Amino acid sequence: MKQLIQNLRTGTTSLEEVPVPQAKRGHVLIQTTHSLVSLGTEKMLVEFGKASLIEKARQQPEKVQQVLDKIKAEGLMPTLEAVFNKLDQPIPLGYCNVGVVREVGEGVTEFAVGDRVASNGPHAEYVSLPKNLCARIPDNVTNEEAAFTVIGSIGLQGIRLIQPTFGEAIVVVGLGLIGLLTAQLLKAAGCRVMGFDVDQRKVAIARDLGIVAFDASITGTVNSVNERTNQIGADGVIVTASSPNDEIIHQAAQMCRKRGRIVLVGVVGLDLKRSDFYEKELTFQVSCSYGPGRYDEAYEQKGQDYPLPFVRWTAKRNFESVLQALADGALHVKPLISEIVPFDSFQQIYGNLGNKDRIASIFEYRIENQTLNRVVRFNHALQPEHAIKVALIGAGNFSKATLLPALKRNNISVYGIASHSGLSATLMAKKYGAAVATTNYLELLNDKDVNLAIITTRHSLHAQMVKEALRARKHVFVEKPLAINKPELDEVKQALTQADNRLLHVGYNRRFSPHVIKIKSMLGDRPGLMNLVLTMNAGALPPGHWTLDPKEGGRIIGEACHLVDLAVYLTGSVVRHVTAQSMGEQSNSNTDSGSFLLRMENGSNVVVNYFANGAKAYSKERIEVFYQGKTAVIDNFIKTTGFGWKNFSSLKTALDKGHSMQVKLLSAALRDGKPLIPINEIINVSEATLAMVRSLQENNGIDLAQTN
Repeated sequence: MKQLIQNLRTGTTSLEEVPVPQAKRGHVLIQTTHSLVSLGTEKMLVEFGKASLIEKARQQPEKVQQVLDKIKAEGLMPTLEAVFNKLDQPIPLGYCNVGVVREVGEGVTEFAVGDRVASNGPHAEYVSLPKNLCARIPDNVTNEEAAFTVIGSIGLQGIRLIQPTFGEAIVVVGLGLIGLLTAQLLKAAGCRVMGFDVDQRKVAIARDLGIVAFDASITGTVNSVNERTNQIGADGVIVTASSPNDEIIHQAAQMCRKRGRIVLVGVVGLDLKRSDFYEKELTFQVSCSYGPGRYDEAYEQKGQDYPLPFVRWTAKRNFESVLQALADGALHVKPLISEIVPFDSFQQIYGNLGNKDRIASIFEYRIENQTLNRVVRFNHALQPEHAIKVALIGAGNFSKATLLPALKRNNISVYGIASHSGLSATLMAKKYGAAVATTNYLELLNDKDVNLAIITTRHSLHAQMVKEALRARKHVFVEKPLAINKPELDEVKQALTQADNRLLHVGYNRRFSPHVIKIKSMLGDRPGLMNLVLTMNAGALPPGHWTLDPKEGGRIIGEACHLVDLAVYLTGSVVRHVTAQSMGEQSNSNTDSGSFLLRMENGSNVVVNYFANGAKAYSKERIEVFYQGKTAVIDNFIKTTGFGWKNFSSLKTALDKGHSMQVKLLSAALRDGKPLIPINEIINVSEATLAMVRSLQENNGIDLAQTN
């Protein structure tokens, strides 16, 4: 299938051939018939892509500070590499999709194959969307009309926030597509609507739709509002304009009556004047997208709806309201359609997004009884017959920014890449010369040419995919964690006993850092008693981040396991006892901050600190070794210093957490048929990390010998 994408670095748009996505749990697979081009939003994205790096920075000053913090913590070159990797990730365009349901995922009962639906899917021949971001189209609404559903919901959410009542005077500033839809919906709600724009053509369209509209370039906006409200002023102003001008909000405040309301739906300058709001006690609010539920992981991806008695209007219910307004004839969109263009002719629109004569442009797609092709093959150079043939399952940020570059540096070619959406797999396959991109990872596991499966998906999928890969007789490299609970770990252990000498490696890369290798070389394989203090300044994550979800194991299991592996490696001993403490008086198994005391089998003590409440500018990781009157300190895998060691020379490098060396040694291990990390250590690290969480839950120590 074809999908429209944009390169953030250059601003160019192109059609990409990608595999058809899967209808995973809670999703529906839609074959697109039409999609609406949001000219304002998509023009802004294209212009951002074409801007220079300096101009990009000026447009996103908050991101500049994040970059500066990262430079302080990790150094210049790793930060620049991360920035350029981000800019090199093309993004899908579009969010106003209409089509026919072709597949229904597990747990979806609201839709059936053959239903016509509107969704916020991108410009693509097939899209897979969560059920809470889709709405069934009434029979008397055409596909072209339904394409306005999502963008109409953006305006409707602004109306919900301004809370108009029958007979109130509401002004709409900016009569572009969203403004024209907003004005009609306000009128249908019984409001006295006035609209302003500097474009005479848009003013004329608004008047044809029955809206009292003015040309703001030749009319005194405030006087016009006062004249039509008996000098009272507007009850509310909805700003749907897009302009860097601060004067727009000032004018909106001047239009309002005392205690009036202003809601911003568009993008304008926000250098607010206090006197505007103080003198009239005005309220000001910024509207977020389609309504409650948008950007909420639980609502969108997990299908958890907000109960209607408590949250009357959600994103989905706003979609349905717009569709009902179309069905009832209260919302008229056909006069707004400037053109309907075949999808393959996308440049007819994108070649001139600044055309002011356009209001709404629609793509029309060819509907055929196509086979759902979930594999795309490329004519890349064939790999040597005895080369390691890698199947990469999961194409997220870690794969893009860290793993694939490490594989490339070590001349390991990727044979195939699988991802849920298909787009990321395709783009990465083209960049790194892979032969296959797919949305069905089983295609790769069942491919006889593949001998190594690399799994970098979300944590809750790791154990299941490891078992499937081992049963398919593949060697396995899985990013940490190996499992997120004991039953999963037991099943992996069972699969290993039947794996016919297949090797399993978990991505505990820190032990392969040159800084750790230096310290380990001085300690030896059986160093004797020592104390370690291992600290990870993990940083806070926004609420709702997927790694905070207990169903994904949480951050302790997902990341603190790196420190447990370091404890095992440096002490030369496995963990035998775990005691945990979290902040506060009561245990908290869902915390992302805690201290853990690990008692090693050889008698060494290890303190693992995993904290989310530290400063971002401080080093993310610090390893301290106390051993026989000597101390060594690794600061963020950049600098290593020693105290009390004879002839100790400090080590300073660019940030190096061992990813590249890990891949290099993995290649040799596969050729030699020897595990890179002993399997008993891999299992022990998983058991100890699970015990850390259990200790938090039970508020007591855990003896690993008694849990196995």
